[in-house]
Amino acid sequence: MADLMQSIQDMLKEETWTRATISNYTQNNLKELADLVEQAKSEGIIKEVHEICQEHLSHSKDSIIALYICGILDLQNSSLDNSNLVTLVDIFQKNHKENIVTYLCESILNDDENNKFALRTLADNYLAEGNSKVWELYEKIVRIDFEEADLAKLLAEHYENEGDADNAISYYKKAILRYINANNYNACKEVWTKLVQLMPDEFDFFQNIRRKISKQMGDIKTTTLMQELYNYYKDNKKWDTAIIILKQNLEIDPKDSWARKEITDCFRGKYAAHSHLEDYIRSSNLSQSYRNVFEAINDFEKHIAFDKGGFVFHRNWGVGIIKSLDNDTLTINFGKAAGIHEIKLSMAVTALKPLAKDHIWVLKALNYVKEGDKKVPLAEKIKKDKEWTLKTIIKSYDNNCDLKTIKNELVHTVTEKDGKTKKELGILTSGEWTSWNAAAKKILETNPVFGVNPNDINMYTVREGNITPVEKLANEFKAQKAFFARVDIFMKFFNDEDMDRTNDNFAEMYAYFTGFLKNISKITEQVIASYLIARYVSAQDSRFLYPVKETFAEIYSRIEDPRELFKELKDSKNTHLKADFLECIKMLPDWNKEYIRLFPTVLDMKLINELINAGFTADVQKLAKTSFEAYKDYRETVLFFFEKCQNLEWFKNAGISYEKQLITLINVIELTFREINNHVNTTENKKINKKATELLFDNDTIFNYMFAKDEDTVKKMYTLIDDIADIDPSYKSTARNKILEKYPDFKFRVSEEKLTQPKGMIVTSKKLAEKKAEIDDIKNVQLEKNKVELADAKAKGDLKENAEYQAAKEQKHQLELRLSKLQEELNRAVIFDPTTSTTAIVSFATEVTLHDNIENKDEVYTILGPWESDPDNNIISYMSPFGNAILDKKVGDNAKFVINEHSYDYTIKSINKAKDF
Repeated sequence: MADLMQSIQDMLKEETWTRATISNYTQNNLKELADLVEQAKSEGIIKEVHEICQEHLSHSKDSIIALYICGILDLQNSSLDNSNLVTLVDIFQKNHKENIVTYLCESILNDDENNKFALRTLADNYLAEGNSKVWELYEKIVRIDFEEADLAKLLAEHYENEGDADNAISYYKKAILRYINANNYNACKEVWTKLVQLMPDEFDFFQNIRRKISKQMGDIKTTTLMQELYNYYKDNKKWDTAIIILKQNLEIDPKDSWARKEITDCFRGKYAAHSHLEDYIRSSNLSQSYRNVFEAINDFEKHIAFDKGGFVFHRNWGVGIIKSLDNDTLTINFGKAAGIHEIKLSMAVTALKPLAKDHIWVLKALNYVKEGDKKVPLAEKIKKDKEWTLKTIIKSYDNNCDLKTIKNELVHTVTEKDGKTKKELGILTSGEWTSWNAAAKKILETNPVFGVNPNDINMYTVREGNITPVEKLANEFKAQKAFFARVDIFMKFFNDEDMDRTNDNFAEMYAYFTGFLKNISKITEQVIASYLIARYVSAQDSRFLYPVKETFAEIYSRIEDPRELFKELKDSKNTHLKADFLECIKMLPDWNKEYIRLFPTVLDMKLINELINAGFTADVQKLAKTSFEAYKDYRETVLFFFEKCQNLEWFKNAGISYEKQLITLINVIELTFREINNHVNTTENKKINKKATELLFDNDTIFNYMFAKDEDTVKKMYTLIDDIADIDPSYKSTARNKILEKYPDFKFRVSEEKLTQPKGMIVTSKKLAEKKAEIDDIKNVQLEKNKVELADAKAKGDLKENAEYQAAKEQKHQLELRLSKLQEELNRAVIFDPTTSTTAIVSFATEVTLHDNIENKDEVYTILGPWESDPDNNIISYMSPFGNAILDKKVGDNAKFVINEHSYDYTIKSINKAKDF
C-alpha cells in the first residue's frame, strides 16, 4: 500500500504532461493510469488515493494524472459530480486529441452507460468522423434525457429519409412533446406538420397535443395547427371529425369567419341527402355573421336531426321512427304500445331526442342487429360480442359512459307484488351480468380501442384509433385524481417489462412525483411516498436517478408524527410503500428506537424479529410490558402480543403472567364497550372489542385457565367477566354453567341470582323462524290481499252502510295489531344457544320434576319461552309467574309461592335437559 501511495505522489510531483506537451500523450498513458486505479482498488486505498489527487488539483488544476484518477474514482463511486472528467476531456479536445477523447468517453461509458456528457461528446466525435454509430448514441441520449428535443427531431428526419415511418413517427412524437415542455411553438408547428403528413388519422393523439399546447402556450396557438389537420378530414369527407375541429376553433374565436364558412360547408357535405337541408341552414342563420355562431349551430343541429327514416326518443312513448316530414309536421311510429303520433317540428325540437340508428335504445326497440342481410337477435349479439356491445353503449352516451350505466342498459330486475319474487326483464339476468361484467372489465382495461375520460377515471370512451398500452395507462393516470391511485398506476407501468420507460408519458408521470421533492416545506404522506418512489425507481433504473436535496434522515426528522404518517401511506397490489418506509428507517442510526415507537401502529412480526435478531430483546420486552400496563393506549398491541407471541421465548421471559394477560383482555373489552356507548371511535372500538372477545372465549381460552386453577381464581375471573354489563349474556351463562358443573355449591353474588338469563326474550331458533314467516305472511300476503279487498269494497260507495268495507277495515286493524306485537317481540328475541344448557339449576330448556308437597305427587314441566309455551302439555314459559317462581332453583330446593290466591309448595326433585324443542 505504501509503495503505491508513494509512487502516485512521485508521479504527481514529477508530472510534466501539461498543455504544452499534451501532443505527446497517448492512450497507453491513460491505460497505465487505469492500472493504477485498479491496483488502488485491490489494495483498498481508494479513499487515500482520491484525497492525494484532489489536494494536488487544488494547486495544479490541469494535472492529467489527478484529473483522470479523481474522475474515474468519482464515476465508479456513482458520484453526481463528473467535473474532473469534463475538464480532462476538454483539455484533450482543445488539443485536437480526438482519438484520446473517444477512448476516454468509451471508458467512462463502460462504467456508466448512461453518462450524458460522455454520450454527447462521443456522438460529436462520431459525427465529425462520419461514423454511422452516431445514430445509436443519439437514440440513447434521447432515451435518457427527456428534455432533449432537437436530437429526437433529427432522429425522426433520419428515419423518415430511410423510409422507416414507424420510427420516424415515434421520434416526431417525442420531439413535439419536448418542444411543448420547452415552450418552443415554432418547433412544435414544424413537427406538427410532419405528423399530420405521416399519421393524420390518429385524431386522439392530436387532441392530446392540442390540450398540452393550449395549457402551455395558450388556446390561440392551437387554431392554426388544427386548421392544418382539418384540411385532411375535410378532403377525405370525414365530416364528424372535421366539424369537431371547427367547433373547437370557434370556441376559441367565435368571430372566426373562415371557420364559420367551413362548418356550413361541412354540414352541407354531411347532410347532403336531407330533404330540408338548405331550409334549415337558412332558418338557423348559420351562414349569417350577425347571429351567435353556437346558437345558430344548435338551432341547425336540432332541426336537421329530424328527417324521414330517422329515430327519436320520447320520455313517455319510447323509441319511434319518423315515417314522414310534411312541411313542419312529423309523423312518428312509436310501435304497438304507443302507436303513431303527429308532432309539430317546433315542439319536436324540445320533446324528442334524436337517436342514431346504432343507438342502443334503437337496437333494443328493434331487438335485432343487422349483419349483412342477416338479422341477429340482440341478446345473442350482446352475449357473444362484448367489445361491440361496449362500443355501442358508450357511443350511445356521447362517448362517455361508466359501467353502472352499461349495466342499467343490459340488466333490469323488478320485484313482484309479493315483495319477494324477482323478475328478470333485461337482456342479461343478474347472474349472467356477473360473468359478462368480469370479461367486459378486462376488455376495457386491455383493448387499445377503449380509453378513459381525462377528467373522470370512471367514465370510458371509444377512441378513433387504437391507443398504445403506454398511452392508455398515461391517460388513466391523468384522469385519476387520487394521489395513491396514481402511485398504483405509475408502479404498474414501471414494473411491466413490456412498457417503454423511455416514453415521454412515463417521464411526465415520474415528474409528477419528483415535483413533490423539489422544494419540501412540510413532510406529508405524498412527500414520503414520492421519495420512496424516486428511491425505488432510481435503484432499479439508473437513467431515472433523482438527486433529492435532503437525506432520508433529514426528511424523517421533520415528520410531525411518524405513526400517523405510516397510517396514511396506502398500498395496493402494485406498491409496497409501507415496507419501503420501514426499510429506510432501518438505515437510521437509532432505527431500533423508531421501530419500537412505530410498532403499535405497524403491528408486523417482521419488526419484532428484526429487533430480536439485532439484540434488542430487552427493548421489545419493555414494550410488551408497557402495552399490558398502559392497555388504554396500546389496546391493539395487547391483542397482537397475546395472539402472535404467546409461545415465543422472549415473550415468556418478559415478566407478564398469563393471568395478567387475560385480565388485560377483559379490561380492553370493558373499555371498548364504554367508549362505544359514548360514541368514541366507534368503528375502531367495535373491531378491537370483537377481536378481544374472540381471543378470550373462542376455544374456551379463559375457561381453560380458570378451571385449571383453584376456586378463588374462578371467582375472581368470573367476577371480572360479570362486571362487564354489555358483554354477550351467553358468555356469562356459559361461565355460570361451567362453574356450577365443577362447583355445585358455588355461591354467586345475590345480585346475580336472577341474572342467569340473557336480556330480552329467549326463544328457540325453530320458533323464531316460525314467527318470521308469520310476519312475512302478514306483511306481504294478508295485508296486500286486504288492501285489494278494501279497494273493491270502497269502489261500491256508501262506506257507512258498506258491511264489506267495515269488515275489511276491521281485519286490517287486527292484522296491524298482530304485526306490531310480533315485531315488538322479535326485536326483544334472543336465540337460545343449546351449548349453554345446564342441569345444575332450573333454567331455559330444562325438564323439571317437581314433588307437590300439598298433593303428595310428582309433576313434570318443560321450561321454555313465551312463544313455545303450551300449558296443556306442561310446557311453561320461564317468564310466567309459575316459571319465574322455580327458576334458578337447584335439586333439593323448596319453592313456596302464591299465584292468583292459590298456594303452591314444591320440592325440586330432578332437573334434566329438555328434548325436542
